[in-house]
Amino acid sequence: MIEVCNVTKNFGKFTAIEGLSFSVEKGSIYGLVGYNGAGKTTLLKTICGVFRADGGKVIIDGEESFDSARVKSRLFFAPDDLYFEPYSTIEKMGKFYSGYYPNFSFDTLDKLCKVFGLDKTKKINSFSKGMQRQAELILAISSKPDYLLFDESFDGLDPQKRSLVNNMIIEYVAETDCSVIISSHNLHELTDICDHIGLINGKKIVLDCSVDDISASRCKFRLVFSHDVDESDFEGIPYKKLSKDGKIITVSMAGDSDENEELLKKLNPILIEKFPQTLEEIFLDEMEGTDYDFKEIFG
Repeated sequence: MIEVCNVTKNFGKFTAIEGLSFSVEKGSIYGLVGYNGAGKTTLLKTICGVFRADGGKVIIDGEESFDSARVKSRLFFAPDDLYFEPYSTIEKMGKFYSGYYPNFSFDTLDKLCKVFGLDKTKKINSFSKGMQRQAELILAISSKPDYLLFDESFDGLDPQKRSLVNNMIIEYVAETDCSVIISSHNLHELTDICDHIGLINGKKIVLDCSVDDISASRCKFRLVFSHDVDESDFEGIPYKKLSKDGKIITVSMAGDSDENEELLKKLNPILIEKFPQTLEEIFLDEMEGTDYDFKEIFG
């Protein structure tokens, strides 16, 4: 189990992440979502012990991750900025990683290279960006870790290879009960693989929930009125976001959808429609300061 407990990381006077707390259970695939620069990479590097937290701590199976050789021998971090030793091949990198990971499997390495169609004896620097991503993912799984951290690891993968990677990770988790964190700024990359989502914004986790619970607890309503209404008419209504188009109001709300619908009916609309929210809509609702009136800019 990975426990992130009130973690803060500073770089000089700049605070990259602040007071972050969440946990990842065994056998769970946790999607960490946020815009570029939100602090996802800093958080992952703090979890795996590359950075020391300036506040709080990261506990992995009861032990702090920073400067723990035992934890690091069970955890694999695949960074966004890939690095391979000069002139290395997948085979040579496998031998390198086998010195750090006691359960490294060359049999798994060989089988996965065949699945992805990669020549393990060919120099990795001759590979395309997508092929280098695949090589790193193959090495990660072959290391047989108990914890896997992927930072934007689907970048450069075509849809067919992304599907292969998804299936590989899901099968590995099912077989080993591994805990996985995958960071991305792209929700579409995570919806088919993650069972839990954390949204990071403003240096903090603003939403931490299972995918099933998110879908069940968020809803969008479209209300049509016979008279003009504005935001002041919705005072006391706990909406997440409100937009107005003439006499039509659209609101997104968290909580029980039936209870929220009854609350909205008290405003006496002539029509009310209910729609489930997509993860992308929920993501945008939770990201503060992302709405702009481009009519004002270009008008």
